[in-house]
Amino acid sequence: MKIVDWIAKIIVGGLFIFSGLIKINDPVGTQIKLEEYFEVFATDFGSFFHLFMPIALPIAFILIILEVVLGVAVLINFRMKISSWVLLILIFFFTFLTFYSAYFNKVTDCGCFGDAIPLTPWESFYKDLILVVLIAYIFVRRKLLDALTGEKTGNFTISGTALATLIIGIYAVRHLPFIDFRPYKIGDNLMVNMQPREEPIFEYTFRKDGELIKSEQYLSEQEGYEYIGYEVKNSKNTIPKITDFSVWNDEVGEYTDLALTGNKFILIVQDAGKASRKDLAKIGNLMKTVTLQAEVLVFTSSGVASLQDYLVEARVAVPVFFVDATVLKTMIRSNPGMMLMKDGTVLGKWHYNDIPVPDQVLNLL
Repeated sequence: MKIVDWIAKIIVGGLFIFSGLIKINDPVGTQIKLEEYFEVFATDFGSFFHLFMPIALPIAFILIILEVVLGVAVLINFRMKISSWVLLILIFFFTFLTFYSAYFNKVTDCGCFGDAIPLTPWESFYKDLILVVLIAYIFVRRKLLDALTGEKTGNFTISGTALATLIIGIYAVRHLPFIDFRPYKIGDNLMVNMQPREEPIFEYTFRKDGELIKSEQYLSEQEGYEYIGYEVKNSKNTIPKITDFSVWNDEVGEYTDLALTGNKFILIVQDAGKASRKDLAKIGNLMKTVTLQAEVLVFTSSGVASLQDYLVEARVAVPVFFVDATVLKTMIRSNPGMMLMKDGTVLGKWHYNDIPVPDQVLNLL
């Protein structure tokens, strides 16, 4: 039983720690995912879920820290009578979310492992079912799992884990994620990411002499094969990493291709009403200097009036283009944020707390 105990603990503890560390790398991503769930629940269960929207980020921090702390607690058998109860409640909560998303097709990616390992809702649900079994086993065995450390050491380990996770998350929010797993990361080319990763591989189904036959070749009906249907075997890999990037405004119209041509320095203002106004003059001066070597643009999903007030405060007059709000949040976890591209390749990204000097930008071109 000791061997089974350790197998269960390592799988559960390891997955919880891994999942939490992936998320704490990008707490804003978890915030966005929670907001999706709150929006769905507000529609399906009651509008009071909208009350959680403004505090989605603190809730994200609580859940992430809890994941990491519980993972460590399981590995060192820290207060297992309490830890196992919290684990059980948390996994039932996650399992409900993933089942609801999968069955009703509400949220297409649960965000269990952030953007690092995208899972379909059904994949997430099956993963949670396995965890339910393992955690139920740990729960049954909880009174027999003796602490591996003294009480003081255990308290210090858990408190230190929680504090370190919190500090990492705060830094990631105030700057940018340590590791960018999204298809707009530095070094990626957006035009490449907008193309299918693989050509589709078709598998056809035929019937001949009462038997169903599958083949990647289309078999001749003249030879007695009756066509039934087909499926794409590599359908997941035929979907581009970027499917919804579109740039436009009323004056120019569609601008997507031109936005991915030449040198572009882009100020991304997701929501002008909520955007930070810290160092706006410094951002404005940077944009004026960068125009020497790059076309300067603003991408936004805000209304024209609110954005114009924002740009007046920044003292810049540059072309403004509209991009979907979700796309802007995916491009950069900062409102406002800055991005430098050359022929669609991302050369640099900056949080508003890390405004570069002009030479930092120009030297990248």
